[in-house]
Amino acid sequence: MSRGIPRIQDEPAFVVHRYDWSESSLILETFTRHFGRVALVAKGAKKPTSNFRPVLLPLQPLYVSYSGDAEIRTLKGAEWVGGHIMPTGEALLSGYYINELLLRLLARDDPHPSLFDLYRQVVQVLASGHEGTIAPALRAFELLLLRDIGFLPELNAQTLTLAALQPDALYVLVAEGGLRTHNAQDRTGLAGSVWLQLHDSLSTDAPFTATLRLCAEMPPEQRNALQGQLRALLHYHCGVKTLRTRQMMIDLQSL
Repeated sequence: MSRGIPRIQDEPAFVVHRYDWSESSLILETFTRHFGRVALVAKGAKKPTSNFRPVLLPLQPLYVSYSGDAEIRTLKGAEWVGGHIMPTGEALLSGYYINELLLRLLARDDPHPSLFDLYRQVVQVLASGHEGTIAPALRAFELLLLRDIGFLPELNAQTLTLAALQPDALYVLVAEGGLRTHNAQDRTGLAGSVWLQLHDSLSTDAPFTATLRLCAEMPPEQRNALQGQLRALLHYHCGVKTLRTRQMMIDLQSL
């Protein structure tokens, strides 16, 4: 007996990218809590009378229903959950940035429920509009994303030697060597005490909140050094020199 076409009902999700499929329909890249990245076709979503039209927006929490067993499933329903407004300005661009990271680093149909919960927290911070929270929230997200997908080494020891970090010595995080001692060729480094604090914050029961707070309290030079090392690591694993959204931010700042 046929088991029928699989159907998923009321799945928590976010739209992370959308593009035209036909004159009236869209292909959506969604990030769902229980199924990871899922591609959906939203038939007729571009029509003025479509119920999908005002709902399928980025950085907005949704419940989606869909069916199918092909690579691209068919969207059957979408409901806005509510809870926060759409981020604007720098926060909106930052949201597009974390969406691009998900698209480049996550395979389709690979569940990451804890990462979904983290993403939801970051989007809420971006939507809140509180001054001074965007950069710390992005650093916390980058660290936890890298850890979730297995690209972040333990931050309480040197990766290759397993030697303990010295609080006053400088260390750098590099793509092919993990955490190692700073040398003359490295532009920036962070003190062992900072890496140990990051390790502790990532190990708490509320790692996003703890790491966001720690990054917010860092002096600007430490925060900039961390940003540069995380950016290089992310670019390495994404296979690009500069992310599209990052280049967009640079271009806008130069205007």
